[in-house]
Amino acid sequence: MSNQAIVKIQLVRSPIGTKVSHRATVRGLGLRKLNSVSELQDTPAVRGMINKISYLVKVL
Repeated sequence: MSNQAIVKIQLVRSPIGTKVSHRATVRGLGLRKLNSVSELQDTPAVRGMINKISYLVKVL
């Protein structure tokens, strides 16, 4: 793996009842069930996705 930073994201709220694009963003970050954790490269694209659904996730 490269020397780029890793960011851990946890899904803390259900995406049920949210916009379709927000649900797609949750899936795009690799999050499935409630409290699932995903480790991703810390890139501007990933940061933007986290910012879009910040009310659903927690950054660990």
